[in-house]
This record gives sequence, structure tokens and C-alpha cells, in this order.
Amino acid sequence: MDSLIGKKAPNLKIGEWVQGVPTNIDKEKSKVVVVEVFQVNCPGCFLYGIPEAIGVYNNTDKSGVNVLGIATAFEDYDKNTLDNLRLLLTKGEVIGETLRALRMYGRVENGNQLPYTIPHPVAMDALIRTSGKVQEKQVLDFLQENVSGYQTYTKQDKLMLFERAKQYLGSKEFLALTFEEYNLKGTPSTILIDRKGLVRDISLGADGGLQSKVNLLLKE
Repeated sequence: MDSLIGKKAPNLKIGEWVQGVPTNIDKEKSKVVVVEVFQVNCPGCFLYGIPEAIGVYNNTDKSGVNVLGIATAFEDYDKNTLDNLRLLLTKGEVIGETLRALRMYGRVENGNQLPYTIPHPVAMDALIRTSGKVQEKQVLDFLQENVSGYQTYTKQDKLMLFERAKQYLGSKEFLALTFEEYNLKGTPSTILIDRKGLVRDISLGADGGLQSKVNLLLKE
């Protein structure tokens, strides 16, 4: 994730805009852009990440900030689908682990509906079905990006990590292109882009500090 900080933000790879006016990074000139990346089947996204992004959307002048949602899929491909995203945005319906968690915390309405609406534009990440065949370079690139100090490991440990990574990558049914482009590690993830179109922050999880980060970028 850190390799993109300070660099020009790549355009989002969009499968379909499901809600709001279609846009992209290169169209949001002179604005701070908040990209909230989530999965439909992700309890933490709906308990923490999305509400924090909605807070920024509701509490910040739209002339200076745009909040965009990207629904992605790096697991649970049967649940993190375009159809379930449409149900979420049109009827407020949640599914799977999200539904179970929200029920546990008493945060559903009418049996399976989100107790809040998502007001900002939301798109589905572009998904490409994989062949299941993994090249050696793909595995090594993945290890370099995701395992700190990989080159310092012993030969035996490297082999073990290589086999685990190869198995993981081979099990992926789809590549989610925005998720891959920004080297994200999971969801919820938040991407912050400044007025110049540079990536300033990429965070996994939600710590309650998003509004403060946005305010600082607005002052620049």
C-alpha cells in the first residue's frame, strides 16, 4: 500500500456504477477524494468503515470533497456480488456475515435491512475471472509486497511461504482490479487523494480519524 503514497492516484477500475453519477479520480480535479472500499459480506465495513465515510460525506462541503464507495470481492465470491450490492443500495438488504453481525448488535431493521442509507456514489469493482494457474513471478511479487523482510527469511521458510502464497493465489476465483491496483490488504480500506490527485493515505480498518485526515487535506 505504501508504495503508492505521494504518487498520482490511478483511476478506479470500475465494473459498474450502481448508485450516483459515474465519475473517477481524473474527473475530481481540485477536490479531496475519499474512496471507501468494502465488501457486501464484511461486518466491519458496515459497523465502522462505511458509517465513517458517510460521516465525512454528510459533514463536509461537497464542493471540496467527494466520497466514493467501491464494493470489491477478494473472497466469498458467492456473496460479494453485483446483485447483492444492488439489493443493498436499492432495498437496504444485507446478507451473510454482515447480516449476522448487525443482528447481534441490534442494528438491523425489518429483519434484514441496514438501519441507514448510503448516500454517496457506489460502484462495483471490476472483476476478472482467473484461470487458477499461478505464475512464479506472481507469487514472488505477492510475497515481496505482503511479507515484510521476505528476503531475510531462510531458504526453507521461503519455500514454505511460497507454497502457501501459491495456494492462496490459486484459490482466487476473481481478480478485483481496484483492490489489486491499490495493493489493498482487506476491507474496509480507505484511500485518500488530495486536490492534486496524489495518494496521501491508504488505511485498513476504521479508527475514527478519517474526518480529521480530510480536514487536514482541505487546509492545504
